[in-house]
Amino acid sequence: MEVQILWSDQDVLAVYKPAGVPVQPDPTGDPDLLSSLRTACNEPSIGLVHRLDRPVSGVMLFSRNEKATATLSAQFRERLVKKTYWAIVEGRFPEDRTLEHVLVHDAKAHKARVKGSTPPDDDVATLHVHVLVQGDRYSLLELTPVGGAFHQIRVQLAAAGFPIKGDVKYGARRGEKDRSIALHARSITFSLPVNNIDQSCQADPPGSTIWQVFMAQLANDQLAP
Repeated sequence: MEVQILWSDQDVLAVYKPAGVPVQPDPTGDPDLLSSLRTACNEPSIGLVHRLDRPVSGVMLFSRNEKATATLSAQFRERLVKKTYWAIVEGRFPEDRTLEHVLVHDAKAHKARVKGSTPPDDDVATLHVHVLVQGDRYSLLELTPVGGAFHQIRVQLAAAGFPIKGDVKYGARRGEKDRSIALHARSITFSLPVNNIDQSCQADPPGSTIWQVFMAQLANDQLAP
C-alpha cells in the first residue's frame, strides 16, 4: 500500500489514511496503515497514538519515538488535540448548530446509541456543526467534536436526522461499494513534543465524484462577493 506522508519531523508523522483501510492489523488480514508506514519508513518503532474508523478517511498522527508516543497520547487523553472533520450527510442541514447527546457504547453490536434520559452526572457528548454547502439531497458539514466518544460524530448526526452518506450502520439509505462513508478527518492541531509549539496538519478529501462536486461548490461560494 502506498503511504502518503503529509508532514513530518523527528518526532511525529502526519499521514493520510484512505477510507476502507484499517489503522492497524485486524482479523481480516487486509493491509493496514501502521504496518505499511513502518515498512515505508523502515522504522519498526513507529507508534499508534489515536485511531480512525476503517470507513473514514483523513489525517492521522503517528509517533516516531517513545517520548513522542507518551506526549501525544497524553494530549489525546486530556482532550488537548483539536480535530476538525468534514462530512457529507443525507438531507439539507438547515443551519449551524451544536448537538448534545448522552451516548452509550454497545460493544456487542459494535456501535453507539443515544441514551434516552440525561441524568446530571452523565457526560454529554458535544458536536459543533457548521454548514459549508447545502445541496438538494446532501449537505457538506464541518464538524468539531468535543471529546472523543466511540462513533460520536456518526451517531450524533444520525440522531439529528442526518446520517452520513454510506453509513448504513447509522441509518443511511444505502452503502458504498467500497464500504466507505463520507466522513473525512480534515485537520488536526497538536503541540510538538520537542517545544510545545502548536502544529496543524490537514488532508484533502477523497477524489470521488460527490466530494469533488462539493469541493467545487465550496470554492465557488468562497469566491462569491
